[in-house]
Amino acid sequence: ALTILQTWASKGILLLQGFGMTETSPACIFLNPADSLRKLGSTGKALMHTEMRIVNDAGGDCAANEVGELWVAGPNITPGYWNRPDATAASFEGRWLKTGDAARVDDEGFVYIVDRWKDMYISGGSNVYPRECEDLLLEHPGVAEVAVLGMPDRHWGEVGVAVLVRRPGLPPVDEAALLAFLDGRLAKYRWPRQFVFWDSLPKSGYGKITKKDIRQQLLARGDVAVVNPD
Repeated sequence: ALTILQTWASKGILLLQGFGMTETSPACIFLNPADSLRKLGSTGKALMHTEMRIVNDAGGDCAANEVGELWVAGPNITPGYWNRPDATAASFEGRWLKTGDAARVDDEGFVYIVDRWKDMYISGGSNVYPRECEDLLLEHPGVAEVAVLGMPDRHWGEVGVAVLVRRPGLPPVDEAALLAFLDGRLAKYRWPRQFVFWDSLPKSGYGKITKKDIRQQLLARGDVAVVNPD
């Protein structure tokens, strides 16, 4: 989150960002230290011998600052998945690896990772990237963890549902307080339509929040009042 980068920068410590995956062996984008403050929040530019594209739904290249899916190519990119031709076909377009990350490139060529492409949802015809809302909610002192998911809705197509863990030792935060916190910080069409409070969020063995499990539990527990499926 930008808050973390800014906090450490104020202490004279620069946290340098980069981007990579197992499939990219492992890095493909990195931020030069000279640009770390000027381009706060950017993951940098493509490394030597790595090519990069930001691709829209039609398969064309996005304009500057337009969000699309990040594709990469180069000698450091895996040629595919061992004995998994279906996974290879789903993840590659020719020599280009489709990373599954939503990103944009500014007019100087610096990359900004916006969210996971599959986590984006469409509400009322507008693309909504949950990470933007999640990062803001995590700035509230009463929020320890949060995941925002798009859930089906008859009227809007999809709406956001925020699942949160309250920070212990502080007065319990509620939906009204969180909406007031978002007011003026985030466009209202990107606000969650419902806030659900749990004791903990499911995580993978790597400690990452697993939205697939959250979605399943939301439906199983009947916690989602705003969902109006046909």
